[in-house]
Amino acid sequence: MAPIPTPPAEPQDSPDAYVGLASERAEALARERGWSTVRALPPGAIITMEYRVGRLNFEVKDGLVARAWKG
Repeated sequence: MAPIPTPPAEPQDSPDAYVGLASERAEALARERGWSTVRALPPGAIITMEYRVGRLNFEVKDGLVARAWKG
């Protein structure tokens, strides 16, 4: 039987640190800090809710990050 793969480690970074930043700056900073996937979404966007290790989500309103969460 094949071994169960170990998921990659998630950056030790707080999503709250991105709130209030311009979306372009927040995305660049998140990638520098090791997030493999960064997703910018408009308020109220319909999204899938599966948890993905290494993904950081931003809700962007008027060009600024209004909310950020892992997964």
